[in-house]
Amino acid sequence: MNFITVPFNWLLMTLYNFVHNYGLAVILFALIVKIILLPFQMKSKHSMMRTASIAPQLQELQKKYADNKQKYQEEATKLYREEGIKPMSGCLWNLIPLPILIALYGVIRQPLKHAMGMSAERITELTDKLVSMGVYTIPEKADPYAEVTLTNIISRNFDTIKEAFPEVLDIKYNFLGINLGQRPDFKFWQWDYSDPKVYLPLLGMLLIPILSAVLSWLQSYVTSKTMPSSTANDQANAQMKGMAFMMPLFSLYIGFSMPAALGVYWIAQYVFGIIQEVILNKYYGKKIAAEEAIRKERWRIKEEILEEKRQETERLRAEGKLQANANTSKKKLQAQERNKEEQRKAAKLKEEMRQKRIEMGLPPEEEKPESQVGNRRYARGRAYVADRFTNPETAAERTRLAAEESEGAASIDETVPDTADLIESAAETAEITETAEVEASELEAPEAPAESTASDPWEAPASPDPWEGDKSDKN
Repeated sequence: MNFITVPFNWLLMTLYNFVHNYGLAVILFALIVKIILLPFQMKSKHSMMRTASIAPQLQELQKKYADNKQKYQEEATKLYREEGIKPMSGCLWNLIPLPILIALYGVIRQPLKHAMGMSAERITELTDKLVSMGVYTIPEKADPYAEVTLTNIISRNFDTIKEAFPEVLDIKYNFLGINLGQRPDFKFWQWDYSDPKVYLPLLGMLLIPILSAVLSWLQSYVTSKTMPSSTANDQANAQMKGMAFMMPLFSLYIGFSMPAALGVYWIAQYVFGIIQEVILNKYYGKKIAAEEAIRKERWRIKEEILEEKRQETERLRAEGKLQANANTSKKKLQAQERNKEEQRKAAKLKEEMRQKRIEMGLPPEEEKPESQVGNRRYARGRAYVADRFTNPETAAERTRLAAEESEGAASIDETVPDTADLIESAAETAEITETAEVEASELEAPEAPAESTASDPWEAPASPDPWEGDKSDKN
């Protein structure tokens, strides 16, 4: 990480030497980092807004392929490819600030190593010097922020220590009365409230992680409000909800487990991020609107072409000029033939049932609901729609109408007798008729071809049958 911490330390110390305030230097550092990352953030914002802008198309695909998730994924991927959108590219750019935060954490946690360039041996010598001076006590447990503590002690005894260690720097962590080199203490019930100079800095330090968590949520809220609706993009919605929940918790963790300087950096990042969201939304809003207009026009032309092809196909089918696709598989052709045969048998059975009703003196069967079986009007359900899968575009509306029409209606149709016997009788009749047709076709023998009366000069004369007697004698 040295290749990152070295330039970060140089930038932070340069800003500190310029403003002579550690908190202000951290805020300026956050601003410079935000400016450096602006091109990547712009790319991320544009990608996320473009992904959200195709939500209507994704919703149509969801309705069309509601029962085929695999087909929906294929069509959604095809749509992303046609629009030149990579759904996950937006979140990848958002991960860039994390390495920066880790590097900044190293710079702030080890000022003796990074800011002052002291080796481990020199740090040990410095520690022994401070112990001998009676201003520092080595903790029993290892302290990950020992260098920050030593830096605070150096600042209070700078002139004395500078003589023995000329490489040390006078770094003051104070910012608005808060020591940014310390970690916030959430155990406020243990504070000494007798002296305002003691508990007010602790209170200010406690507010740093809380404020960072609130600003984290506020940035997520602003982002969700400035983004176009993306209800069809489940992946994007899940990502946004997860980030809105996790980032405030992450900010709290950083604020309470690390020096307050990192909390100040986090707060500055969120403030600049909120401003950036508002500006980029206005900047890309016009571009996305123009792209949306072009996309709608392209989809309209595409739908018109598809509709023309469909109408042409229907016309050719009606005129009997529709040619079978030579590439249609044998299995599909067999399935089509079976479907035609089943429709033929169903029509034949229906006609025989009609004839049977006439023979039994029953009135012709009236039109009944799609859900009716026999005299049970709603055997398949009161909101049943037969072609709900083949015509999903109108299924929802027809389901609603079917449910409204069936409300309060009797479940038994008294005008229609139970047709179970009719179906069985018609089926038996159809089976007998079909069997009779098969037997009749088997009994029919093909006609023998007529014998030629013309004599064939090459045909040998028929030899007399030696067993055939003289018929004239029998007469």
